[in-house]
Amino acid sequence: MAIKVPTSGPLAYIAHHYNNTTLHRTDAQIEKEKTLGVGPLSMPYNRWLMFPAAFIFQAICGSLYAWSVFNDPIDKELYGFKIEKGKQVALKHNASVTFYIAVGFFGLSAAINGPWLERVGPRKASLVGTTLFLVGNMVATIGIHFKLIGLVYFGYGVIGGSGLGLCYISPVSALQKWFPDRRGVAAGFAVCGFGAGSIALAKVPLPLAAAIGLTKTFMTLGFAYFAVMFLCCLIFRVPPPGFQVNGMDMYRNKVTSNGDIEAFNTDKTASNVRNPAASLALIDSIFSSEYRLIYLMFFGNSIAGLVFLSRLANIVTDIFGKDGNTATTIVSINGGFNLAGRLFFSTASDLLGRKNCYIVMLTLQVVILASLPTIMAVKNYPAFLAVIWILTACYGGGFGTIPAFLCDMFGPSNIGALHGIILTAWAIAGVGGGLLFTGVYNNLINNGYTINDSWIYSKNLYWILGVASIGFIFIMFVRTNIRDRLLPKADGEFTRTRFFGKFIRIGSFGVKVLSKDQEDREWAEYVESVSQSTPSTMHEVKGAQPVALDNKDLPGKMEL
Repeated sequence: MAIKVPTSGPLAYIAHHYNNTTLHRTDAQIEKEKTLGVGPLSMPYNRWLMFPAAFIFQAICGSLYAWSVFNDPIDKELYGFKIEKGKQVALKHNASVTFYIAVGFFGLSAAINGPWLERVGPRKASLVGTTLFLVGNMVATIGIHFKLIGLVYFGYGVIGGSGLGLCYISPVSALQKWFPDRRGVAAGFAVCGFGAGSIALAKVPLPLAAAIGLTKTFMTLGFAYFAVMFLCCLIFRVPPPGFQVNGMDMYRNKVTSNGDIEAFNTDKTASNVRNPAASLALIDSIFSSEYRLIYLMFFGNSIAGLVFLSRLANIVTDIFGKDGNTATTIVSINGGFNLAGRLFFSTASDLLGRKNCYIVMLTLQVVILASLPTIMAVKNYPAFLAVIWILTACYGGGFGTIPAFLCDMFGPSNIGALHGIILTAWAIAGVGGGLLFTGVYNNLINNGYTINDSWIYSKNLYWILGVASIGFIFIMFVRTNIRDRLLPKADGEFTRTRFFGKFIRIGSFGVKVLSKDQEDREWAEYVESVSQSTPSTMHEVKGAQPVALDNKDLPGKMEL
């Protein structure tokens, strides 16, 4: 269903911003992007160069997750410290707020700047994000030098977080366009770099600060990150018009040897129906029921990883009685499962389907969250580690799979904006969920429980389980099958879903399961109506070259 766009006032500007994702390039720019380098050092551009460049770029963005190593040194530097039991303890603890500010602006920046990224391309967008990250580090450096926590918040939190949000979505958007044949692998590999950086770069700041001081550490890391990210930016670009690889175009439409589009669906009755994602405008995608469902599903898939697993070290020491070194080791191993999940589930989604992978991940999370209170109550440490690492892999898998899922559903021209907006679900889950968890935790402590009582975590697990369960329900109603998305609604129909391949309608008439013959008959009638109502034409796809559809275009706007 087409969205009515305002024609005047501030809303018109916002609507234009979110309705225009067309990248305009001159012939000279397109020709120049076919090579990499200058003069005698130039070479033909290869799409596989995007993989290492995106991984390294995302690894530096992942330094955001390593912010916690700065908390104690910054608090001591700004507020001083006292000696307790032979250890230095900061007089105030405010540095950790920087992380929450950065996460908030990370998601906000990605959501706001996503359409602009699609209009200007990944190179310019990533260069702007990289520059903002450098400026944020420099402002934070000034704040530390003059002992002004507000400048640290504004520098790293607001400016740096905004830059990282734009940097995060830039290479992911480009990879989805270059690899229509391997969308899952491309997405997983890129965001895997984000997780790897959080592990590797966490080891750098403290030894560096001990050697040259905290102020110079921020300055040194800021410029070092900028230099590496700048080189990666030079590699980022989008495919030329008419790009085809392994028999498909950027929208995953099958193409013949002469470039004509074939059927998207392999069903014989679908020979003249094209991938609906190819013709969706961004504004229609944002307000579609499918996107709302995916947003809420992603929120449910993220909540446990963001909120509960952030307390993993405390749980290992306080509930299971392990020492600090053991807890640190467990957290590091857990980070490895985060990486493995990002790569495993995204790669598996190329074979099993994106929706099926999310169903698996959310099912595992629901079962694990339901069993964790019992496991913690009986203090079964091996079982705890096993389920926690599976839970972490599912959390990472959600991040690895979501870019390819959005690209399949809404098209590569919309991926930057839609990916950016959906990251606000992650930001809300992290900030809001963290505050709720802390509130419940502190309330139980104030009512007589101790940090060694498993109930202070188990009570929180129940509301986390509820959110994850809602995410599981929502993913069931996301229509990924081309028939589910295009078949007209029946009279009184509210929604539809599939269960083990069965087409199920839900409406005022109750629940109706269509037989295979009935579904095939309705689909054949729909395809026939498309054939009769749509003449052979040239169809302009946003962000792509005009392509001949030969009677394969869809009539009007698609109702979602």
